Amino acid sequence: MNYQETIDYLFHCMPMFERQGASGYKEGLSNTIALDEHLGHPHRSYPTIHIAGTNGKGSTAHSIAAIMQSAGLRTGLYTSPHLVDFCERVRVDGQPMDHDFVVEFVRKHRPFFEPLCPSFFEVTTAMAFQYFAHCNVDIAIIEVGLGGRLDCTNIITPILSVITNISLDHTQFLGNTLAAIAHEKGGIIKPGVPVVVGEATDETRPVFTEIATAMGAPITFAEDNPQVIDYHSTDHGTIAYNTRDFGSIECDLTGSYQPKNMNTVLTAIEIGCGAQASSLWSNDTDWKPVLRNLNVASMTGLQGRWQVLRTSPTVICDAGHNVGGWEYLSKMLKKLSIVNCQLSIVYGMVNDKDATTVISLMPRDAKYYLCEADTHRALPAEQLLALASEQGLEATAYPTVKAAYKAALSDAAPQDTIFVGGSCYVVADLLKDVFSDNN
Repeated sequence: MNYQETIDYLFHCMPMFERQGASGYKEGLSNTIALDEHLGHPHRSYPTIHIAGTNGKGSTAHSIAAIMQSAGLRTGLYTSPHLVDFCERVRVDGQPMDHDFVVEFVRKHRPFFEPLCPSFFEVTTAMAFQYFAHCNVDIAIIEVGLGGRLDCTNIITPILSVITNISLDHTQFLGNTLAAIAHEKGGIIKPGVPVVVGEATDETRPVFTEIATAMGAPITFAEDNPQVIDYHSTDHGTIAYNTRDFGSIECDLTGSYQPKNMNTVLTAIEIGCGAQASSLWSNDTDWKPVLRNLNVASMTGLQGRWQVLRTSPTVICDAGHNVGGWEYLSKMLKKLSIVNCQLSIVYGMVNDKDATTVISLMPRDAKYYLCEADTHRALPAEQLLALASEQGLEATAYPTVKAAYKAALSDAAPQDTIFVGGSCYVVADLLKDVFSDNN
């Protein structure tokens, strides 16, 4: 098989949550453990940092990876989902996994894993761990796929665990209360391994404290003694931070949610150093020059986080897709609707999210171009239209992301802004069908 044939095999011949939803989700670690033993436990050959949470874990993972790269470490990064190409999920020093490695991995190990009937994510995780060993990384940053306790990344014993925050998402798998979800996410806490919690609530803090105490894991809540003192947006599209221990930092990731992510990231670096959890750094490491100019997107390939794709009119995309994420995004969009002549929103969702609550957070004075991403999990645009109409929004339904975007672009004046989001799949379709190199 060539690369495309191999990818088609991975996508269509094994269960895949991102494509199928609940029927593509496999709970438990038995397949992962079998794959890991077959491959010789590759994840044991390099230190790892494990990252879980409802929102912000992608930005946090990419930011920590960028810091490790800036410090001169050969850095692996495993995140999901991808937006354009499968190999975006697995990166070394920002470069996607080699296509030939994917083809050879499947060719060589298919006779072993096919009888297991593993999920897409189980095979992809095994491939990622093997690739990092193959590339001799100094450290790997591992983002969980879903949850934590039973997520197939949870076979690692990291040098540091990070939990960004908890909100209601994937309740059909993780529980329908914040405490229940925190219990699942807190499953990444390992015996004696320091853990950083970015944001906690009255419901989740006791859960994390109880798990950490039982595990003998030192726990730090990043909000209790913030590293970020203050911050402001710069004229050249970055955020400048004044920090407690790391001096002045300028970062290319913008959006109102990024300062909380940055506080989590800096606390993670602080705890990683203070605990002397790794021989990779020590207490006297000077992180200030490393952090002064942090260009996360260019270093790690991060896309879809308040990403400006063009100007005149301005086009922004963001992959935020649940209520917790939209509590931030809606405020940002409302600000845009005040300062711009017209705000247009190209919007789609998947069918397991709380569409009614998210739509209630939307700006009232925007024009809506509702669409369906190219996934079986897409919420029908006509159903979104009915929900939008109930809340008095000016909206029209379109069959695809590209059609909705083209209509919004046609209606926009140079001074206007178009926002595209609601789902990772909506952003992925935009990047593939409109902003790819071939279009």
